[in-house]
Amino acid sequence: MSVTIAEELLLLAYSEEEGKQLIGATQLDPALGGAILAELAVNERVALTDKKVSVENAAPLGDDELDAALSRIAEESKERKPDWWVQKLHSTKLRRRLLTRLAEAGVLTEERGRVLGIFPTTRWPEADGSVEAEVRQRVGDVLAGAEPDARTAVLIAVMYAAKLDRKAFPGASKERVKEIAEGEWAGDAVAKTIAAINSVLVIAASTAAIGAIASGN
Repeated sequence: MSVTIAEELLLLAYSEEEGKQLIGATQLDPALGGAILAELAVNERVALTDKKVSVENAAPLGDDELDAALSRIAEESKERKPDWWVQKLHSTKLRRRLLTRLAEAGVLTEERGRVLGIFPTTRWPEADGSVEAEVRQRVGDVLAGAEPDARTAVLIAVMYAAKLDRKAFPGASKERVKEIAEGEWAGDAVAKTIAAINSVLVIAASTAAIGAIASGN
């Protein structure tokens, strides 16, 4: 089955059996938006010029989410910075769409319930573990020393930005993860996209801290 980098990230971000998030939404959602942007860069659909995202090739890739993002960038009246696009592309709705797509493909199972019988909740345990197993094998080989391809380098870099690597691969060398995340395997455009994810995460953390102070917590 063909999945996007964002979907690979989701499979690693949810526990296999319980189907619960390993990291918070404030980390995961910007990482998903960044993964979409980075995959467009890897496929040479977008490029960065003077720290701006510009469309290099508007030809569709055949994926609804990637093509929608590409069209959105192409239709924007002026060029924007990577962090602007990460902010615009990420949302709870994007995460939900990708999870639903994985469930419809038979990779995940959607289990709805209620906490305390009142608050609705949804879990996404795995139905078919073969897709994540392939992703883990690929990432694991790179973390063990293999040369990464651009796609795997992007996935590791996005995990690192969202601090998911510590949860998904707790035994991995921190130095190796950082080496891949900050290396040049995926190119300059992707490196700037990862920096943009970090920028959005910092803004999200600051906003949350301000909200906590305002509420007295």
